[in-house]
Amino acid sequence: MTEGRESMRLISWNVNGLRACMEKGFMDFFRQEDADIFCIQESKLQEGQITMDLPGYWQYWNYAVKKGYSGTAVFTKRKPVSEMFGIGVQEHDTEGRVITLEYEDFYLVTVYTPNSKRELTRLAYRMRWEDSFRAYLTGLTEKKGVIVCGDMNVAHRDIDLKNPDINHKNSGFTDEERGKFVSLLESGFIDTFRYFYPDKAECYTWWSYMRQSRAKNVGWRIDYFCASRSMEGRLRDAKIRSEIYGSDHCPVELIIE
Repeated sequence: MTEGRESMRLISWNVNGLRACMEKGFMDFFRQEDADIFCIQESKLQEGQITMDLPGYWQYWNYAVKKGYSGTAVFTKRKPVSEMFGIGVQEHDTEGRVITLEYEDFYLVTVYTPNSKRELTRLAYRMRWEDSFRAYLTGLTEKKGVIVCGDMNVAHRDIDLKNPDINHKNSGFTDEERGKFVSLLESGFIDTFRYFYPDKAECYTWWSYMRQSRAKNVGWRIDYFCASRSMEGRLRDAKIRSEIYGSDHCPVELIIE
């Protein structure tokens, strides 16, 4: 461990509508955790629809053009060197899905990956998105380390969802989507949870609101912290905070040196 370097705690949470989540204890969790960087996805907000009083944090928001849809935000104690909204590709940058903060020693990217939808009506678009987003991330890795977090809308392996056998042709577990996640890892990224817990089963981050799925832990692991290989020596732990309610997703966490 590098002498004098402190640990940082990063949290990511798809809140499935921030205003709704605020009524279910979001601020209690936020204050309790006191994270160095806190990312949210699916804020479902337009500019001016909410005011967050977060002393000690800089706030960065990316809104979708479409009202009540998508959207991301990052709250950070460390002021970034620069910030970017979107990935610089017009086709992909109207839905508020990506925020990048550049720090002296790494890039932090939060993402809300497009859902392929029922009947896979958006799968073709999703494939174009995946290629563009991966190219964007690998471009960043040429400059410095990268941490990317958020709802990536894919369960990587059979162990990452309760019922893999019946979901192979469903959104979030198609061969095409899983293949793109493999391509991301092969391009030089680490799935940090599996880095620390390669065989830990029944660890999920999203549950359907139907059929008491959460109570029965019938879920999917689709929320991630991934880190570029150059960050490997700084990784300390990754957690799934399944005890935290307020959304159909739970928060995920990464601790780095």
